[in-house]
Amino acid sequence: MNSNISTNSQISIRNGNKDDLQKMLILFRETIGNVCKNDYTHDQLEAWKSGAENKERWENVICNQFILMAVHHHKIVGFCTLEKGDYIDLLFVHKDYQHQGIASQLYHQIEKEAVRQNKKYLTADVSKTAKSFFERAGFEIIKEQTVNVKGIDLINYKMEKKLTSSAE
Repeated sequence: MNSNISTNSQISIRNGNKDDLQKMLILFRETIGNVCKNDYTHDQLEAWKSGAENKERWENVICNQFILMAVHHHKIVGFCTLEKGDYIDLLFVHKDYQHQGIASQLYHQIEKEAVRQNKKYLTADVSKTAKSFFERAGFEIIKEQTVNVKGIDLINYKMEKKLTSSAE
């Protein structure tokens, strides 16, 4: 696949690779700690951020998922991953690059990949913080769920979107 998928307002979208892992982990932790702080308690944020310590999980992401990186002046400012062609596992945008259309650019490319793979639905487990973004993208809440991370309960949402082959 073309390594530079699209460019819009100086943000380029490219495929991710194993060399991106450390920067993905930093972005994951920092985004949760800053962007999600109005929706979750300190303990919930700390438990969620601890997911960055699960080496096996992140190696699985790098090896088995379709990964897109948003880059601005050689700096990774966001990423999105697609598991098995129909599950958005991770979608994070740097705290200093919120509300600039980066998540939308990443999502649009991920949806095109799912359609390319002839998937009928996209699903995601979505935080309170990201719920409105996914709703605007056409997802519907299947159910509210409580996940337990290191003894701490967090609320998120199982969401789904029916795809059409004309997702452009």
